[in-house]
Amino acid sequence: MEDILSQIIQRKAGRLSERKKLLPPVEAEQQARVMPPPRFNLLQILKSAAPSGIHVIAEVKMASPSKGIIREDFKPLEIAEAYARGGASALSVLTEEDFFLGSDEYLREISATVALPTLRKDFLTDPYQVFEAKLLGASAYLLIVACLEPSVLRDLIALGQDIGLTPLVEAHDERETEIALTAGAPLLGINNRDLRTFNTTLDTTTRLRKLIPSGIPLVSESGIFTRNDVLRLQAEGSQAILVGESLMRENDVSAKLRELLGA
Repeated sequence: MEDILSQIIQRKAGRLSERKKLLPPVEAEQQARVMPPPRFNLLQILKSAAPSGIHVIAEVKMASPSKGIIREDFKPLEIAEAYARGGASALSVLTEEDFFLGSDEYLREISATVALPTLRKDFLTDPYQVFEAKLLGASAYLLIVACLEPSVLRDLIALGQDIGLTPLVEAHDERETEIALTAGAPLLGINNRDLRTFNTTLDTTTRLRKLIPSGIPLVSESGIFTRNDVLRLQAEGSQAILVGESLMRENDVSAKLRELLGA
C-alpha cells in the first residue's frame, strides 16, 4: 500500500478533467454561488455540547484501498438513515469512485433526505470540487493537507467558507497540523491512519492534540472500534470522532453506533 495517496490523486485528476467537460467550471461556480447556504453548519454543531459527550460523524463507505469491500450489502441511504436513528451528529459520504467505490449520487440523495449535515469525503485539490460539494448538497468538505500545497489549502479553505460550507482539514503528523493551522483551518481532523502506508494508531491523536488551540474543534478519524476507544479520545479532548469501518461491518449500524456512544 506504499504511497496509495499519490495513486488516488493521479486517478482523480483524470476524472476531474472529464467532469469539467460536462459542467464547465464557470457554470459550476455560478450555480454554487446562487444556491442558499446549506441547512446545517457542521462547525457550529461540533462546537456545541454533544448529548453523549462527543459527536460522531458516521461514515457511509463501501470499500477502502487497504480493506477492499467492507460491506457487500451496501444501501447508502438506508445506512445513513440508520446512523441518524443511532445518534450521529453528521454523516461522511465517500464520493471517490476508483479506490473507495463512492459516488456523487450517494451524497446527493443522502443530503436531500436525511436531516443531518453531510461531509463530502473525497480527495479535493481544485476549487471546482468545492463548488461541486455545494451542488451535491453537502454542508462540509474534506481537505487533506498531504494532497495540497499550503497556498492551495489556504485558498480552498477560504473558498468554502465564502460559499457557506465548513472545511474539515485533515492532518496526520506535526508538520501537517502546523500547515493546517497556519492556513486558517476552522475545524481540524487528525487521521490516525497514515494515508501513504495505511498504518493506524490512536496515539496519533494523543500526540497531536496538544498542538491544536482549544477554540478549534478536533475530529479524531480512523481506527475507532470500541467504547473504550471513544472514551479515551473524549478524555483527551476530541470534540468529535469520524467512524466508518467499525460501523459498516455491523449488520445493525444503529446498535453499534449507540454502543460506541454508550447510549
